[in-house]
Amino acid sequence: MRVALVGVGLIGGSIGLAARGRLGAHVVGCNRSPRALEIALQRGAIDEAVGSIAEIGTADVAIAGVAIDALPATVRALCEALPDAVVTDVGSTKAALVGGIERANFIGGHPLAGAEATGVAHAREDLFEGATWYLTPRDATPGVLYERLARFVAGLGAVPTAIAPDDHDRLMAVVSHLPHVVANLLVAQAAEALGGETLPATGPSFRDATRVAGSNPELWAQIYTANHAALGAQIDDLVRRLGEVRGLLDARIANDLAAWQDVAAQQRRALLEVGLGAAGVDVREVRAVVPNKPGVVAQIALALGRAGINISDMSLAPEADNRTGMIALWLSAADAERATGLIAELGYPAS
Repeated sequence: MRVALVGVGLIGGSIGLAARGRLGAHVVGCNRSPRALEIALQRGAIDEAVGSIAEIGTADVAIAGVAIDALPATVRALCEALPDAVVTDVGSTKAALVGGIERANFIGGHPLAGAEATGVAHAREDLFEGATWYLTPRDATPGVLYERLARFVAGLGAVPTAIAPDDHDRLMAVVSHLPHVVANLLVAQAAEALGGETLPATGPSFRDATRVAGSNPELWAQIYTANHAALGAQIDDLVRRLGEVRGLLDARIANDLAAWQDVAAQQRRALLEVGLGAAGVDVREVRAVVPNKPGVVAQIALALGRAGINISDMSLAPEADNRTGMIALWLSAADAERATGLIAELGYPAS
């Protein structure tokens, strides 16, 4: 396997280390900083360095790991230079990028992984172990390319999960982008309330709630801008919810406040339980006969992704007439019956 990396920072470097260490891939790196390429070579994140996308040659998988505002141009260049490769990215917003690039060999991606320190010097081969890695196939996505990318992501140790671009951005606004906004505001409110005084000794609540405040201003400015619509909607909803809490405080009814706190505790437990226990889960194979046409694999993957069913592996095999094919999916045995039903609802008999 030959892998191309454009951008060899923390994420790109970790992809390179995992691809070489776990998949035996030959990794070609391209980066605007020559120093980053030197470090990537020293760390073993890449096998060779090139000065431009045109020098990459060929690749099975190509990943754009550049800044959000540079992603459209980089992805287009990779799609044109490497027409036989499946091209993806690692950006944290998807709708605008996927909507603006109508290339059959591009599938948007976003690994939910990172670290406090940035740069290829801090890259790790195990960074993606057990991490959700969102993929955004579209109707025109060839099944063989989605299969190739999903297998690659799984080979890095991550869990490939199909999701629609708009759903992705709404989800990220809730669980990632809004918490950064709130952390910034909590810090600002505390600083102004203290009037320059030293922060008094407190419990861990403030430290935990503000851990991400002010992180990487340049990156987060791009994220806020790219996801402004979904993030704005969540800010409006948060303002509404704060108004409801203010009403509870004004009413000073202890039972209502206790019930509100208890609901939050239950919801947090439920959210944290999602995805736990993935290791050692029984896996079952589900098979379906599907027509050999664009969009079928993406349709099935997105339907299962919306239902919270992760595909740990898949394979495609065309029938002799080349009009139909067999898709085999490996997923949790606990999800197999539900997945079979969902696939059948799409019009593809499954077992």
